[in-house]
Amino acid sequence: MKLRLPTIVRIGILVLLVVFLVWPEWFEPVFRPLTQNNAPVIYNQGSLLNLTLLHLRTVAIATAGATVVAIALAILVTRPFGAEFLPLSRSLVNIGQTFPPVAVLALAVPAVGFGEKPTLIALFLYGLLPIFENALTGLTTLPPTVTDAARGVGMTGWQRLVKVELPLAMPVILAGIRLSVTINLATATIGSTVAAKTLGEVIIAGLQSNNLSFVLQGGLIVGVLAVMIYDGLSAMERFISRRMGLLQQG
Repeated sequence: MKLRLPTIVRIGILVLLVVFLVWPEWFEPVFRPLTQNNAPVIYNQGSLLNLTLLHLRTVAIATAGATVVAIALAILVTRPFGAEFLPLSRSLVNIGQTFPPVAVLALAVPAVGFGEKPTLIALFLYGLLPIFENALTGLTTLPPTVTDAARGVGMTGWQRLVKVELPLAMPVILAGIRLSVTINLATATIGSTVAAKTLGEVIIAGLQSNNLSFVLQGGLIVGVLAVMIYDGLSAMERFISRRMGLLQQG
């Protein structure tokens, strides 16, 4: 299979990121011009690889929780018995966007303490809205011919949901998850202000010591991760869309 230039560039950037995380000292000459007064060039207060993995874990846990709750709410309000809960559900998922993550952290710390827990709460609330709205859109804009055919062959409501509605809505739902993950990857950096282990540690250390090299390292890792994950989920979304299109034609 012939690789296109954008794909080759993405693979190259990913490989470069992995090499930097495993052997950051190799890149010392690149970042040295950004330091002053013989300050450390490469972040030396912890492992960049370990912080990256912990950062990704925090985002993954929060996104998984938000996905389950948001899709469950979307399913509920698109059923006849749950339609009346749509305004309430919208109000609930809007909480995360109404309150800034910093405010959520400030409210969560007294309740659950410092560390990863308040960060998970903030990211969970912040990630609900895009997933819920996309799931709602996907489930309410299904082709009537397909749903009518499912009823015609005698499928129960549960069977229609699992075998027809969710698979057809999945590309739209994935778009919401993609947006949520991208937002949370950047937002998770503020978790380090409440002692969570994220890449925000690198950025904060750079700001405190006026070390632009540290700030750039943390920012670049988060940025590259966001682009790579966004591209990966976009590719998955396109693949599922093509599969669903072929199934509908068949």
